[in-house]
Amino acid sequence: MTSEIFSVWFLMGAALVFWMQAGFAMVETGFTRAKNAGNILMKNLMDFCIGTGVFILIGFSFLLGEDLLGFIGKPGFDIFTNYANFDWSNFVFNLVFCATTATIVSGAMAERTKFLSYCIYSGVISALVYPIEAHWIWGGGWLSQLGFHDFAGSCAIHMVGGLSALIGAKLLGPRIGKFEKDASGKIVKVNAFPGHNIPLGCLGVFILWFGWYGFNGAAATSVEQLGSIFLTTTVSPAIATVTCMIFTWVKYGKPDVSMCLNASLAGLVAITAGCDVTDCLGAAIIGIVAGLLCPFGVWLLDYKLHVDDPVGAVAVHFCNGIWGTIAVGLFATTTAPGNDSFTGLFYGGGIALLAKQLLGALTVCAWTAVTITIVFLLIRATVGLRVTREEEIMGLDLPEHGLANAYADFVPAINTSLESADLSVAPAPFGPAAVDEAVPVVVHHAPVKTVKAESTGVKMTKIEIVCKQAAFDTLKNALMSVGITGMTVTNVLGCGIQKGKPEYYRGTLVEANLLPKVQVEVVISKVPVRTVIETAKKALYTGHIGDGKIFVYDVENVIKVRTGEEGYDALQDVE
Repeated sequence: MTSEIFSVWFLMGAALVFWMQAGFAMVETGFTRAKNAGNILMKNLMDFCIGTGVFILIGFSFLLGEDLLGFIGKPGFDIFTNYANFDWSNFVFNLVFCATTATIVSGAMAERTKFLSYCIYSGVISALVYPIEAHWIWGGGWLSQLGFHDFAGSCAIHMVGGLSALIGAKLLGPRIGKFEKDASGKIVKVNAFPGHNIPLGCLGVFILWFGWYGFNGAAATSVEQLGSIFLTTTVSPAIATVTCMIFTWVKYGKPDVSMCLNASLAGLVAITAGCDVTDCLGAAIIGIVAGLLCPFGVWLLDYKLHVDDPVGAVAVHFCNGIWGTIAVGLFATTTAPGNDSFTGLFYGGGIALLAKQLLGALTVCAWTAVTITIVFLLIRATVGLRVTREEEIMGLDLPEHGLANAYADFVPAINTSLESADLSVAPAPFGPAAVDEAVPVVVHHAPVKTVKAESTGVKMTKIEIVCKQAAFDTLKNALMSVGITGMTVTNVLGCGIQKGKPEYYRGTLVEANLLPKVQVEVVISKVPVRTVIETAKKALYTGHIGDGKIFVYDVENVIKVRTGEEGYDALQDVE
């Protein structure tokens, strides 16, 4: 590969990695609740922007400056003092990787973190935590001198971001209502908070997978090596996803959508360290383990560690970052193009490389755990990490950003029962109004007159039908066939669950969920009530749970506004 072609591909790879910021934003937004969507998008935007500022000042020199004792790069300001000879491409390439590390933390701490606090620790990760350990691996530091191998960042990026996320989520505490405790304070129940937009999360996964070809492949030095990297970067996540689908299908009775989306990312994380030194078989085995580690990690955090991670960042990035780092020592093979020095245990290389990989993972974990814990504790002691209970229940969009709703002209129905369950009184969002601003409440007690329609003499009945959205066309046509041409149709959300039919979200039992329904209302007098009921039953019946319900009410009167007709006469153009 010529130097010109390599340089162009190198920068194209950097652009693909930058595009992954959109993927992270979509995954995190989709897997959380609508009332926090704007806050999450803002955090993912500022990850990169704040990271760029601090990476210019100190991060880049700490990462790739002249090595000092194998620990840190020498601080310098060549980007300002010697711009004509500065390594612009290398700066941009390493910047987009740096921003990824901070982004990972956002998901695990979503929905209850102060925006100011997030900006602070995101900047510290990009300025200090990531650049120093990355110098050990890629900047000529002691791990690279030892022979540690992490081609694209399972250890340097994903494990570091995932461990920071774990520590941050633990110090921050769970979202209100996530865990229920008994009188002694013991956690006895885990509640599911389903993401509000799984299609958005799925789009984010596909964006990330696409960008990952640049993430893993940008540093390839030959066309053959690039092709091999693309292969392993495809095989591992694909096999991981299939593995997770089978596991959740067997475990919970149905394949879990969001868990399988996480598994795709887990397979990508796991192959990142060894994408250049593994073959197809090694990538497949790495993917199988990643596909099992993902649901295991989610279960471990929920049911054993009791750490609330809304998007599965710890399971995806920390668990599989460690696994991917170790996997190099097991599956590295010289049959991979461009690799003539790394051989894993399963390919006859002994334990030497495996020992180096374990040492690297342990030391980088130690560095990350100590530094990020200090950062979080300092933030908590000064500006604070967590928003107030009222702000959390309201959603962070409004109190943190003045954004009433991230979805214009649509106010989502939000189930806050779990959140408000442990609040004796849910306070008003902005406090009580001043006395002179309060609107007096006037209660009128007037006699209610019963007015009979003069033109009636025939009973009028309102029939309300609630059914699945997919069944509406069938119902509409059936009602029209018996003479009903006018009806009111409303999209509604139904809340409930059938007894004996448990549903799971990410391995956690969902006790009540909001499901889209259609509510159809008709008022009749000429068409017999029983005819409408039987017609609706025949149209909606499938024999499965959720076919719908029919409600019947007496109607006192009907008035047509245009003509003034009342009762029976007012209904004659719709039945």
